Amino acid sequence: VLFAGCGVESARPGQASDLPGDVTSSALASDAETNSDPVSANSGAGLTTPAPSDVLSTRPSLERRATASVQVVGDPLTRGADADTNTRTDDDSGTDARTGTADNDAQTGTDDEADDEPKVDPRVKTLAWLADESVSENFPAPTARTSGGGEVPRIVFPEEPLEFVRPEAVKGIYLNAWAAGSAARSQALIDLATRTEVNAFVIDLKDASGYVSYATQVMTAREAGADQEIRIRDLTALLERLQEAGIYPIARIVMVKDPLLIHAQREWAVQDTAGGVWVDGNGSLWANLHDQRVWDYHVDLAKEAAAVGFPEIQWDYIRFADAPPEHLLRATYPGADGRRRRDVVEGFLEYARAELEDSGVDVTLDVFGATTSSSTDIGIGQYWENFIGSVDVAQPMVYPSHYWEGSFGFKDPNGHPYEIVRAALVSAMQRSEAMGEAVGLTRPWLQDFTLGEPLYDAPEVRAQIQATYDAGIDEWLLWNAGSRYTEAALAPVGGYPEDVEPLMRVGGRIVPVSERYEAMAAEAEERALARAVAD
Repeated sequence: VLFAGCGVESARPGQASDLPGDVTSSALASDAETNSDPVSANSGAGLTTPAPSDVLSTRPSLERRATASVQVVGDPLTRGADADTNTRTDDDSGTDARTGTADNDAQTGTDDEADDEPKVDPRVKTLAWLADESVSENFPAPTARTSGGGEVPRIVFPEEPLEFVRPEAVKGIYLNAWAAGSAARSQALIDLATRTEVNAFVIDLKDASGYVSYATQVMTAREAGADQEIRIRDLTALLERLQEAGIYPIARIVMVKDPLLIHAQREWAVQDTAGGVWVDGNGSLWANLHDQRVWDYHVDLAKEAAAVGFPEIQWDYIRFADAPPEHLLRATYPGADGRRRRDVVEGFLEYARAELEDSGVDVTLDVFGATTSSSTDIGIGQYWENFIGSVDVAQPMVYPSHYWEGSFGFKDPNGHPYEIVRAALVSAMQRSEAMGEAVGLTRPWLQDFTLGEPLYDAPEVRAQIQATYDAGIDEWLLWNAGSRYTEAALAPVGGYPEDVEPLMRVGGRIVPVSERYEAMAAEAEERALARAVAD
């Protein structure tokens, strides 16, 4: 099962996450095939990690100095890298057919993560109603239910405002709504955080199923039936538990992938040139990012999340649909008026930031990993220089398993988690620094799941964390669709003892962290010898 952001979809067992815009087949072709990447991380030897302080946002809520664990100069990471850094893809896997970077909701988890979740209402998976204007009369409203059964509660706002102190460096994990709504599962994850360096939870408030996971009072959601599958019975109580444990909560809200909303509001959807609502090759329905009503619905949810107590809103699926060109030829976006995809994405982010300003929340954004090095909007409206100045934090999904063979010069990207993540993030830092103005921070989504070879265990996960630090970034998020994490990859509270050194995968082998550069140099030498023999 494949995945989404952080991107990551509703974390039903093995799901992923997000993308938006007025995409044409020619745009897709040019994005994937004809554009070189002038700012890719493939710049060769002599690469210097930019000083973190040069690219941090100057906004008061985020002003601080990041500390990279290592300043890397001239390491062999990017030597011999190819010009093309596009990532790999599988059309039916939740990944992008051009960049291969899936939304978080699509990211894989384990096979045992279903727990006792109810199944999606059958009408969500039914397309027959698309051709029938009277469909709403034929489908009764879904029965309200909760993850624990029984009556649907109403949301309870805290009597006193909940206060959360933003960690100096956010180190978080994703909680799907089922895990967050389960007393046992959520407590187990809280216990994990109290034992390790984890200090933040990304919690699904609305995922790509369209359901809102708590008893929302937002009328658009209720009219769409999005309040009919309550997965978190008492959101305020959950936040109070996190406050007591010192865990920073982040509200994840998926935007344009929303079958429930489109069922209720057909005119808010991407339309088909042949008439009716457009359906992509996977049977997915997309809200129209050009539609102000779509913006307002999700901003209202964000305001409600802020009122309950969340100090940070994480947007996912702020993008245009990714699909093969032949499918996109039929997609039309009412209200587009010739605007560029990237400008529409930026416009929403600026609008949302202004609307949420009085709430005092930070606003963050999940983006495809390819955005860190692509010279285009990769067909979905996500272009680094357009969005990085409109958010407090950008969260590229730099999952090594999603990169094409040859990316950053590696035949097996998934087997080089350190090298891939570091190269992608160094490129992001360089681009932010080059803007010469206050821009958002970079906080990557990292992979804590296995997709292909090798098996991802502690050395593979730790390699990505170390790569983040070595790129000059001190924050990260771990993604697992089932919210099951590799504790051995996480530093204990207080750090590692002096006589303990974590292992990591680098240079095609597993070595202590302190030997990572020697391992890379050894592999580079082996590759050079192999090429010489082949010649």
